[in-house]
Amino acid sequence: MMLRDERRQIVDACRKMRADGLVVGTSGNISVRAGDLVVVTPSGLDYDAMTPESVGVHRLDGAPVEARLAPTTEMAMHLAVYARTDAGAVVHTHSTAATALSTVSDELPPIHYLVALFGGPVRVASYATYGTPDLAANMAAALADRTACILGNHGTLVYGADLAEAYAHAAYLEWLCELYLRATAVGTPRLLPLAEIDRVKAKLAGYGVHPAPDVPAPEA
Repeated sequence: MMLRDERRQIVDACRKMRADGLVVGTSGNISVRAGDLVVVTPSGLDYDAMTPESVGVHRLDGAPVEARLAPTTEMAMHLAVYARTDAGAVVHTHSTAATALSTVSDELPPIHYLVALFGGPVRVASYATYGTPDLAANMAAALADRTACILGNHGTLVYGADLAEAYAHAAYLEWLCELYLRATAVGTPRLLPLAEIDRVKAKLAGYGVHPAPDVPAPEA
């Protein structure tokens, strides 16, 4: 079986996505790029019934290479991301807070410095029927210079260098949307200036696990 590891990663991530409350039922979908191929969730299959064999492998034009089932109806969105970016994985959710925000706002503003994870305020794409070229086009426009967008009256789309990053950022995006909704429910939130978001972007570029600095030995 081709790309077994990538297919297994997607199965595990789909089940985690539901357990984490980022989707309901069979909503949402995930893909991973492997060179000139895309590994992507099938359409309409319950996550508990999903196996690596049921996750399909397709070319970047959508043509099946090794796929028992039809791919997600949102395949056009995934392919549009890979055509425009160097993404290694795409996560599409129907998370509650982000979807609620999409019905009342045109963007997630800089409510917290972690907005910098996505390149700045996260735009809300205009609504279009799911699975259509119009939705993929609206998503691509909202995604310009960002690594995430919120889909109007629909959900979210996040991409990353790999599936671990894309998934983590999808969870951060939902947390940020929840934070914004809670803040606006009790008042007018204080927003951070965009210059601060730019500073945080620069700091995040070097963020991660690093060896501890050498500590000079105490003098005898």
